[in-house]
Amino acid sequence: MLKPESYILRIGHRPERDQRVTTHVGLSSRALGASGMYLAADDQKVADSIADVAHRFGGTYFCENNVKWKSCINTFKRNGGKVVHLTMYGLRLQDVIPKIRTEEKILVVVGAEKVPGDMYELADYNVAVANQPHSEISALALFLDHLYEGAELELTFPDAELEVLPTAIGKTTVKHDEHHGDEA
Repeated sequence: MLKPESYILRIGHRPERDQRVTTHVGLSSRALGASGMYLAADDQKVADSIADVAHRFGGTYFCENNVKWKSCINTFKRNGGKVVHLTMYGLRLQDVIPKIRTEEKILVVVGAEKVPGDMYELADYNVAVANQPHSEISALALFLDHLYEGAELELTFPDAELEVLPTAIGKTTVKHDEHHGDEA
């Protein structure tokens, strides 16, 4: 497991509008080393989609649906975690990432629509990947890459049913036996 442990809190998700982006927040964070995502909305379809990918491609990533975001933050902090809020108004990533790397576990808050003002006070770190408008998916990916210094690119996911093999041309996947991890 990569250190610090990282978890994602997705806030501001609008089920009628943000399903694809929120799914990509979950899938990107899973692929880049996060342990799970808390979804502060009731969108079981998104949670199920992320869980399905985690099941097929391995690992222990989870997506908890319909959490109360303030309770999630308060519980995480009570349990010793630190909260990192990704925002274009925060401190520069390159200036604060060395300090964040020293934490044991972090909850990375990724907003969709306008983030409530008290989020800025609840966060231990307000971090900007760029002090410009940008995609929350790209901000999260860059944040995790800087956090783990590229080690996330070497991750393997245990108990995978499917594995993608690197190829110069075409697509190569291996289907593993569910019970023994053998190639099928």
